[in-house]
Amino acid sequence: MTEENVNLLRSCSKSFGIILSDAQIDLFNRYLFELTEWNKKFNLTAIKEEKEIVLKHFIDSISVVPYFPKDASSMIDVGSGAGFPGIPIKIVLKDLAVTLLDSLEKRVKFLNHIIQCHFYENTTATHKRAEELAHVLEHREAYDIGISRAVAPLPVLCEYVIPFVRAGGYFIAMKGSDIKDELKASEKAINVLGGSIEGINNFILPGTEIKRHIILIKKIRQTPTMYPRKSGKPSRSPLQ
Repeated sequence: MTEENVNLLRSCSKSFGIILSDAQIDLFNRYLFELTEWNKKFNLTAIKEEKEIVLKHFIDSISVVPYFPKDASSMIDVGSGAGFPGIPIKIVLKDLAVTLLDSLEKRVKFLNHIIQCHFYENTTATHKRAEELAHVLEHREAYDIGISRAVAPLPVLCEYVIPFVRAGGYFIAMKGSDIKDELKASEKAINVLGGSIEGINNFILPGTEIKRHIILIKKIRQTPTMYPRKSGKPSRSPLQ
């Protein structure tokens, strides 16, 4: 990472109240190198320019950290892709136990490589669909935080993620600039799945003019056992 981009990473992180240590900068730097190298073969991300990765992947990912409850000890990142937002969050919150979930094998292979090479403790990558893993006892309602970044429309995301979150925990949805229609369409899904919107926060991504929203959904009761529905059903027929 160039010195200019290291300074950009530090300064933008500070805007969220995050002061990065040299060790954390080194982890981001190694992650950037591995991502760039693997991307040449596996097309893990369409964003390839170093500065853009720093802003649109690293900084965007850690923008949610100020909204984490202080007592949160576990998180599942649903649809993690090349590790966003899960790995940048793990770099910032090293004691957080993190599960990275993705349905594409090449992505999970990359995630496991990152975990093994850089010794992220209490971090696992799982190759499975959310609709399947959420019915596995070890994972169902087992996490303090479920998170996802722009993987699907919000009504669909709710069905993917809320079943993983324990009562009293949070589903944190990371969304773009226009969420009004998605919020309206999600009312039924959030209620049926046991959630309640606690807050909606908007900001401009530092170093850009990109509008972002963070939606905090608190899990107030258990999710009915029938959810999530069978693979593909949530996306084909969202709860609305």
